[in-house]
Amino acid sequence: MVKFYYEKHIEGGFMEILDLKKLIKFHPDKISREMLSDKPEMRVALMCLEAGQELQPHKAPLRLLMYCVQGKGTFIVGEEEITADEKTAILCDPLVPHGFRADKGERLVVMAVVTPVE
Repeated sequence: MVKFYYEKHIEGGFMEILDLKKLIKFHPDKISREMLSDKPEMRVALMCLEAGQELQPHKAPLRLLMYCVQGKGTFIVGEEEITADEKTAILCDPLVPHGFRADKGERLVVMAVVTPVE
């Protein structure tokens, strides 16, 4: 699990603070994947891609938000391809094919947030 996070107790529970700057790491031969939070209500993952690496489009029975934290890449949602850079969020309905790739000459860092469908 995450090494760079902080928990703070607040009224009614606690909150987590994730320091994404310290969690970003790249691997030359594969996508770097880090599960930041894994709870029944919400999962948060951080994926770091070197130029040319790709997460192939796939389907999941969950609601999804893909947030471009750093870099630039191409996001695939259904039949659409969207070029996105930092601070862009792309939302996707359940069972819609989705994926992304770091474009040539660009690294890409994506935070994915998924929630179950009720």
